[in-house]
Amino acid sequence: MTLIQTRTAIPEDPRKEGLLAVVIARAVRGMAAAAAVLVHWARAVQGVVTPLGWTVVAGSIAALLVGYTWGWIEFVAVGWGLAVLVVVASVWLIGRGASTIELALPTPRVVVGDQAEARITATNPGRRRFGGVQLEVPVGPRIIERVLPGLPRGGEFDEQFRIPTDRRGVIPVGPARTVRADPIGLIRREIVWSQTVELHVHPRTIAIEALSTGFIRDLEGSPTRDLTASDIAFHALREYVRGDDRRFIHWKSTAKTGTFMVRQFEETRRSRLMVLLDLDPGAYADDGEFELAVSAAASVGARAIRDARTVSFVVSGRGRDGASRGSGMRELPTVSRDRLLDALCLVERDDASVMLPDVARTAAEELPGVSLAFLVTGTSRGVAPLRAAASRLPSGVEAIAVQCSPEGAARARTIAGLTVFGIGYLEDLRAMLVRSASVA
Repeated sequence: MTLIQTRTAIPEDPRKEGLLAVVIARAVRGMAAAAAVLVHWARAVQGVVTPLGWTVVAGSIAALLVGYTWGWIEFVAVGWGLAVLVVVASVWLIGRGASTIELALPTPRVVVGDQAEARITATNPGRRRFGGVQLEVPVGPRIIERVLPGLPRGGEFDEQFRIPTDRRGVIPVGPARTVRADPIGLIRREIVWSQTVELHVHPRTIAIEALSTGFIRDLEGSPTRDLTASDIAFHALREYVRGDDRRFIHWKSTAKTGTFMVRQFEETRRSRLMVLLDLDPGAYADDGEFELAVSAAASVGARAIRDARTVSFVVSGRGRDGASRGSGMRELPTVSRDRLLDALCLVERDDASVMLPDVARTAAEELPGVSLAFLVTGTSRGVAPLRAAASRLPSGVEAIAVQCSPEGAARARTIAGLTVFGIGYLEDLRAMLVRSASVA
């Protein structure tokens, strides 16, 4: 008989397999955490080392490799010298300095040409004296630089600096940041302390007379030639016909004539004023004409808002392959005077803007109830396009074209029912509106 010997495999302890899995998982997590730290430090170093600093670091590594490989002591000395230079430059990164730096605009809205200032306030609540840090505040395309003086514990630095407002627009101010950099320029560390604030430089406007005087005589609306049996603008008396409202029977006239007489009214409509600003570059001879046009349109719109009139402020829109219906105009907010002037800070001429007659046509389709329209443009826009734009408006709308030419002679003329103002100053617009309202 052959003896067959069999061996039974002894199973391994499952607790060892679980321990191995835990060790591997922890090792993976540790490697991931280390990688994240390395990436964080790499990004931090990348943000503080300047291009000159990276050049010095590369030169140090290259010099050390060449020196130790071929035994050149001179290269070894140069390599270590550059490395020491980088280490010494890193000392300028230590510390954060002032713990609070605030940037504020005392007046966030100014008129072009007026004085505007920003205020910087820095405090040092720390125990050690702080100072000598460079402070930078971007103001539009330029940067305001200051050096913070030495501040003891609880010390405060407060300074105001002017912001140029020689042109209409929105000027971003900030953020305020402190800069620590070594004298050579190898290391540069920036710390941002505040948010960016915006200064709105409004176009210049002028106070003009109430636009309702002379143009809109009715408080509730503008009387039309359409007759109706019920309204507030009385027109005449006529004989009673079946179906008339008996509340409008005029009893005194009925007693005199022996026939029922009823009142007849002119239908009134709630008036809407529209200001249309031409953005076509070909309409203006220079920048001065466009800025005067923006100021004139803003003056009319601001006065209408002050009078609590229903006003629509329209500028030329961008068209596709010329005029495009539905995109021929852009309406600016008229909720308040500041909202309108804020929007006008960003208005600029546009080569892709739709022509003035097409803008007027789109405005007539989308803005019903317009009774008075101002078409504001430059001297390069001829009378024919102005007449074409006025003809696109609904019948019964009174159109006034304003052509702007800085320091030009003021004149007013009427061409085929279109009133055309030529102004050289904003004061000319005020005088012409007063004169036209008194004649109307």
